[in-house]
Amino acid sequence: MKSIQVRLRENGKLYTYDKNNIEVKPGDYVILEADRGIDYGQVASEPEDIIEEERDKSIKKLLRKANRQDIHRIEKNKQKVKKALKICDKKIQYHGLNMKLVNAEYSFDRSKIIFYFTSEGRVDFRELVKELAQIFKLRIELRQIGARDEARILGGIGPCGRDLCCATFMKNFEPVSIRMAKSQDMPLTPNKVSGLCGRLMCCLSFEDNLYKRLSKKLPNKGEFINVKQGKAKVVEVNILEGKVKAELGSGKQIELNY
Repeated sequence: MKSIQVRLRENGKLYTYDKNNIEVKPGDYVILEADRGIDYGQVASEPEDIIEEERDKSIKKLLRKANRQDIHRIEKNKQKVKKALKICDKKIQYHGLNMKLVNAEYSFDRSKIIFYFTSEGRVDFRELVKELAQIFKLRIELRQIGARDEARILGGIGPCGRDLCCATFMKNFEPVSIRMAKSQDMPLTPNKVSGLCGRLMCCLSFEDNLYKRLSKKLPNKGEFINVKQGKAKVVEVNILEGKVKAELGSGKQIELNY
């Protein structure tokens, strides 16, 4: 059995699906079963063997590769979203709601529209939902998202010059802490450790385990160590290269290779 990673809809999360013997490649649109019914997604990885953990989860199967009619419907939905966003934004302004509209999407069968928004607090949007339901004659869902989800939906280029990790290959958001930035000896200024979303960069967590493992072999900055010349104070630690710079009592600095 083969599995693939599929990004649900345009900017949704990545999910693992059973390939179900359907010939697909990265970039192909597929029709699948999701929590809210029949939906579409885009293949984001090459097929690979289903690992034992996923066998036990009874992962969902692809239904089919999207055909010409499916693609036409998907493209039509994208066009309809543009008009829906304008209407919803006007209604938000009319009701004076403290919310920022980020994006919207139709379900594949056009039975529902989901509007994504950000806000600093809770928003009473009950009247807004009623009006939108009367206008579109569909089920309406307003979903509040955070800054990271906004970045994932809108996409963009990170400080590294590459497409945002959250908008490409990441399945879920992992916890990121300032401790990770400190252990990687990064400048603790917002513009150096923050992504487009204004939160700590997700990639700080990617190398955290490596830094933890390598740093166990090294003394900490400020620690005193014994060297041939006597005692020395560690003034600089290069974790990746395994090198330490220490200062002797005379003020002379020496470099040690661990």
